[in-house]
Parts: sequence; structure tokens; C-alpha cells
Amino acid sequence: MWYLLGVFLWIIIAFWPAMVARRKGYSFILFFILSIIFFFLSLILAYAVHDKTKTSKDIADEKAAQKALERDEERA
Repeated sequence: MWYLLGVFLWIIIAFWPAMVARRKGYSFILFFILSIIFFFLSLILAYAVHDKTKTSKDIADEKAAQKALERDEERA
């Protein structure tokens, strides 16, 4: 009985890296299967991979906002 609960929790926790990967534009199924076998590796990979959903305009906007914040800090 307890092993069923353990397997159920294991599968539920395996969704975490898969959801992070999907949000970044990677395959949900691939990361889900990877996280069932190698949970910690897939969790690290999911957070470490580049976000494919960001456009070059988004990146440029982030850099411009960062520069503006740095200029405001220098003035203060």
C-alpha cells in the first residue's frame, strides 16, 4: 500500500521539471521521462537551459531596463 503512495508522489514530483521545461519552450514529454529516471539532473537542466520563448526584443528590453536601473542607482 505504501509503495503505491510512493510511486504516485514520484510521478507527481516528476511534473515539476517538465513544467519548467515546457514554460521555456522545450519538450514536456522528454523532460517528464527524464525526470522519472533522473529527477535531480532533469531539474537542474530545466532551470539551466536557455529560454527559447524569449525574442531578441525581450532580451534588448531587459538589458535597457537594467541599464536604466544602474543609471538611477548612480545618481542616488
